[in-house]
Formats: sequence, C-alpha cells, structure tokens
Amino acid sequence: MQEEQHDNLSGQIDQTDGNQVQDTTNEAIETIENLNAEVNEDVSIQESHDIPMQNYEAMDMETLVAELEKLVATDRIMAVKDHVEEIKTAFTSKYNHFIEEKKEEFLHENPDSQEEFEYHLPLKAKFDSYYNNFKAKKSNHFKSLETNLKSNLQTRLALIEELKTLINPGENIKDNLKQFNDLRERWKTAGPIPKDKYNHVWNNYHFHVENFYDYLHLDREARDIDFKHNLDAKLKIISRAEALVKEADVMKAFRELQSLHKIWKEDIGPVSKEKREEIWAVFSDLTKQMHEKRESLFEQQRGTELENLARKKEIIAAIDAITTEKVEAHSGWQALVEKVEALRADFFSAGKVPAEINEQTWSEFKTAVRNFNVHKNSFYKDIKKEQQANLDKKNALVARAKELQDSEDFAATTPIMKKIQEEWKQIGHVPRKFSDAIWAEFKKACNVYFDRLHAVKNENEEVEIEAFENKKAYLETLKSFELTGNHKTDLEAIKAHIEAWKNIGKVPFARRHIEGKFNKILDTLFEKLSLSKKDTDMMRFSNRMDQLSEANDSRKIDNEKIFLIRKVEEVQNEIFQLENNIQFFANAKKDNPMVLEVKKSIERHKEELATWKEKLKQIRSM
Repeated sequence: MQEEQHDNLSGQIDQTDGNQVQDTTNEAIETIENLNAEVNEDVSIQESHDIPMQNYEAMDMETLVAELEKLVATDRIMAVKDHVEEIKTAFTSKYNHFIEEKKEEFLHENPDSQEEFEYHLPLKAKFDSYYNNFKAKKSNHFKSLETNLKSNLQTRLALIEELKTLINPGENIKDNLKQFNDLRERWKTAGPIPKDKYNHVWNNYHFHVENFYDYLHLDREARDIDFKHNLDAKLKIISRAEALVKEADVMKAFRELQSLHKIWKEDIGPVSKEKREEIWAVFSDLTKQMHEKRESLFEQQRGTELENLARKKEIIAAIDAITTEKVEAHSGWQALVEKVEALRADFFSAGKVPAEINEQTWSEFKTAVRNFNVHKNSFYKDIKKEQQANLDKKNALVARAKELQDSEDFAATTPIMKKIQEEWKQIGHVPRKFSDAIWAEFKKACNVYFDRLHAVKNENEEVEIEAFENKKAYLETLKSFELTGNHKTDLEAIKAHIEAWKNIGKVPFARRHIEGKFNKILDTLFEKLSLSKKDTDMMRFSNRMDQLSEANDSRKIDNEKIFLIRKVEEVQNEIFQLENNIQFFANAKKDNPMVLEVKKSIERHKEELATWKEKLKQIRSM
C-alpha cells in the first residue's frame, strides 16, 4: 500500500522503482487495511479479543451448554460469535456420537424390533433454545447494523461534497479553515460504513483534503503549523510502533498496531512533502516486522495443531488395535470398553487440528469407534442365546413356584421351595429388559408361600399371643394419656410410648390389626402436637417401617422401597421440567407472576423430594 493512499496531498505522486515497497510490506499493509475495514463495519468484532477462547472440544456437553448460556446472555453478540460457533461444533460432535452409541445399544438389545429408534436428550433441547436465542440476537444486530451503515455512508458522502465547496478562492481563507476543521470533527464522529466502501470513501475524502491543503498555500503559515502538528502526531505513532515490535504478546501488539494505522489514516492529516515518504517508509517497515512476527506465531500455532493431529491419529490407531483383540468374557469386554472411553476422552481433550483436515480426522475417529462397537456387539449377540436359555429356565422356576405358593402341606413343600430358590441363584444372567420383571414375579410367588408359612407359625407361638394381650392392655392405658402442652415434653413422651410399644414385641399375623389401632392413636397425638408436616410424616413412616421390620414383612418393605424410588424419580423429573420451562422466561421481569409461581412450585417439589429421599435412605438402612 503506497503512502499516497494515506497522506499525499495531491494523491497523484509518481512511483519509481526506488519508492516501491516490497511484496511483504504490501501484504502487511493490506492485512491491516482489510482488518480495519472489517472492524470499522462492526466495532464489536474487536471486542471478541477481550473474551478468551477456551478449549471447548475438551468440555463435556453439560459444560458446553453452561458456557453457551453465559455467552448468549451478553449484548455484545458479535464479540462472542466465534466462541458460540466453536461451542456449537464441539457440542454437535459429542451429541451425534452420543446418539450413535444409544442407537447401537438399542439395536443390540432389540435386534428384531420394527420400532423406529428415538432418543430424547433434555440437554439438547436446552442447547437448541440458547443457540436459537443467539441466532435471533445476531439477526437483529445485523438488521440494525445494516440500517446504520447505510445512513453513515450517506453522511460521509455528503461531507465529501461539502469539502469540495471549501476550495473557493473568493472566500476568506480563515473562514474556510474554520469550516474545514469543523467538517473534520464531524467526519470523525460520522460512524462506521460498509467495509466494501471503506477504502474508496476514505481515499476519496483524503484526495479532497489534500486539494484543500494545496489551496492553503495562500496561507503558508496556517498550513505549516498544521503540517508540524501532524508530523509530531505521526512521529509519536512511529515511536509507539517501535515499542510494539518488541512486545512479547504478539497478537495484542498487532491489534494495537492495527489501531495506530486507523489513527494514522483517519485522525491525522498530511505532513510536508519532504517528510512524507520518509516517515511512511519507517512506519511501513515497522508494520512489516510486526506482520512477520504475527505470521511466525501462526506458524507455531500450526505446528501445535499438527502435533494435536498426530496425537489424534495415535488415538485412532489405538482404538483400531483394541478392536482386533479377542476377548471371551464379559469382564474382559468391560475392561476394553473402559479403555476406549478413556481414549475418547483423550481425543476430545487433544486440542484443535488444522481446519482443512478436521472433518476427515473426526470421520476416521467415528469409524474406529463404530468398528469397536460392532466387534463388541457381535460378542454379546453370542451370549444373548445363553441369556435366552437362562430366561427359559427361570420362567420354568416361576411356574413351579406359582404352583406351590398356595400349598397347605408345609412340611413337604418348604424344602422344595428352598431348593427352587437355590436353583434360581445358580442360573446366570437373562436379557436385561426381562430381568426386573421376572425377578419380581418369582419373588412374589415365594413371598406368598413363605408369608403364609410364617403366619401359621406365628399363630401357634404363645409369646406372640402374650405380646398381643400386652399391647391390648397398653392401648387402654394410652386412652387416658393427655398432652401437657409443652412441645418438647410431649414429643419425648410420645416417643417413649412408641419405644415401649416396640419393646412389647410381635403379635400373631392374624391379629396385626392392633397395630392399626395404635397408629390411629399416634395420629391423633401428632395432630394435637402441631408438628410440621414433614416431621409428622417421618415419625409415622418410621413407626410403620419398624412394625413391618418386626413382622419380618419383607414383601411390603420391598414394595415400599420400589414405591419410594419411583416417587423420587417422578419428583426429580418434575423439578427438571419446571427448571427447563423457566429458562424460556430468562428475559422476563423478576416480579412476573408466572415466573414467581413456577419458582414456588420448584421449591415445593424440592421440599417434597427431600422427604421422599429421607424415607428412601431410612428404608435402605434397614
């Protein structure tokens, strides 16, 4: 880029071989020009340097969504544009890989199914919501930017036309100079214009500025003062550029040099002809040096990317090698799966590779992982036949247990039922989708029989009859029990009654109704005591679990555990859905009634969840 594009008053200085800058200098100046044109169009691009670019490829999907949420919340939408796109690329890669694994798992477990594979990941919905919000913000930004750029362009073109009229020999030079200075101030604040018009408009403006300075030869004193002021300003820029060339942070120094070029071109007027080429040559040479340092840094980064590529190639080769290993046991396959998962994590954390080979590297990685999964699945298809045979055996035992569950010949049937239970333990795994159901069916048949057996035994035991009589008498004493009104004293008294009731012991199975009577009395006392809903609920639950434990009623305890697990999952899902819903009101006012109601609902569900979890923890410790 030649000096006349910046400071030549006539804009028409002839170029000789001695004045031509080298190709590398031209390239350096052109790089600065193009970047300034882009930043001029949208100043928020420059702000992106203030936000560090993280290694998004190494993050998991949850962390990526959290990072996206923070970035989209800013109003500097173009400053985070590149960051958001990096996150999108990383998230999409991980999500596609995740879905591929789920699909392979589905096909492995349902090889003959005609059902279409579907999988809903709530995290993907959150990601899409944030990314769509970003796209909407970016669209609005560009619409507003386009309008402003067009308006600013018309303003600057009008100022150029106004500048042309100042060159009028019939006017007073001092008045013209005053108007010229006013016009220059308005030019500085006229705002950004489209980058494709940037250089043309600026060169046109400077051409007419130079003409005006030629016109000022009538007032040499005023012109020379301005020339000296401009020279001092440009010498300061050169001094700062010399310091920047020595800066350790090359990219930061380059961005400041970019700003210095903008000031040189846009804010400072021309200098005298005898100094013009001299100072421009110095500034151009410093720009060339900085450009070379920047290119050297890019080469280093390219080297790092090539190292990352080599590492990723090693990982792909390692997965391919694992795929060739012969393993004949489930435990061995689990070990291989762990190795591949570790290699996958290494792949994602290995860093960027050259952009032109990124897609190819990703494709090779996916192929390697897919081949491993195919190899693994072929093993599990073989053992699936064995699991089906085990399922047939267990179904036969379930049928046999159901035949015997209502038998009245306890002496003959009990050894057979115990033998059936032992045989069950010796049979291996069944297909996972049938495991829980067939176990529940078998357990139910066994419990029906042994509950009846225990009930008959309990009816014949004198100690349980005695316990029943003692509890019956104890109920009579409780009828006269009155609360004192002192919360702590009354609570301790109720606990003492509960403990005394437990210590009396079990009652016959057929007479366990007495426990219900005791519970009704407790309920009445709890209501009078005015405990919190949670405390009352937990005390009642603890008492009921103790009664089931004393009665050795494992069936009801197991049923209660299953019920609690389902309730915990149900409430957790409701909380997740509510928290997901509230994201759509991110920009709503804090006192929005709908938002407040959702937040209250979330708190209620969390309190309820804490109670269910506490109950589940208690029953698991039994």
